[in-house]
Amino acid sequence: MAIDFEIKDRYDINDLISIVTKLRAPDGCPWDRAQTHDSIKKNFIEETYEVIEAINKNSIDGMREELGDVLLQIALHCEMESELDNFNFDDVCNDICQKLVIRHPHVFGDVVANNEEEALVSWDNAKAKSKGQKNQSASMNSIPIELPALMRAEKVQHKAKKVGFDWDDIDDVFDKVYEEINELKIAIEHNNSANVKEEFGDLLFACVNLSRFIDVDSEEALTGATDKFIKRFEIVEELAQKEGISMKNSSLEELDLLWDKAKEILAE
Repeated sequence: MAIDFEIKDRYDINDLISIVTKLRAPDGCPWDRAQTHDSIKKNFIEETYEVIEAINKNSIDGMREELGDVLLQIALHCEMESELDNFNFDDVCNDICQKLVIRHPHVFGDVVANNEEEALVSWDNAKAKSKGQKNQSASMNSIPIELPALMRAEKVQHKAKKVGFDWDDIDDVFDKVYEEINELKIAIEHNNSANVKEEFGDLLFACVNLSRFIDVDSEEALTGATDKFIKRFEIVEELAQKEGISMKNSSLEELDLLWDKAKEILAE
């Protein structure tokens, strides 16, 4: 049975909600109707990263498309709850509007914020008050564990810094990194797998501290390093093929020479 729907040259948010409702209807799309919050949660993450990719590429068309895909995910989750009479898209819009007003007392209230730093302080104070967070540990525990680990570590460290719990200078941070490296070496020597995992985690946490002090985003830095490795490795494979070298049967010294050549080629 055909669904009654008006085909338009241009749609708006109300049309999106209507389309998603129709897709989830008994006579709608079998796939859409079968989805749950859990079944499509990874889609949400994937679509969000595709927005980030478009931003990194400075692709206006890509941003427009991928933001639409994210909006679809939001509409789907809202529709699922609307079917259960829990909440709908309008409720979600209302809640975020309420939150924005409450957390911007320097815009909608009598708090004064003359610069970006003061505005952030105002936001943090309003957020802590609305969530009933009386200390920084409560604020730290509110950071989702589902976040990428480096990002979560950086957020935790920023919150610690706000109450003065931070290193005085970068030399102290380097000392901590060296300390964690030595503790990891000892754990490896003792062949204690649980301790090795713990000490390696401590080393990563210390490296995130270092990234803060040099004003580098640890997630972006690691992404860049991984991309650089892939580009160099592609050239290593090309060089090996041209020179008739079997990478599997080559010594580490031979592969290092190819790696150095790859670095030189990329530096040209």
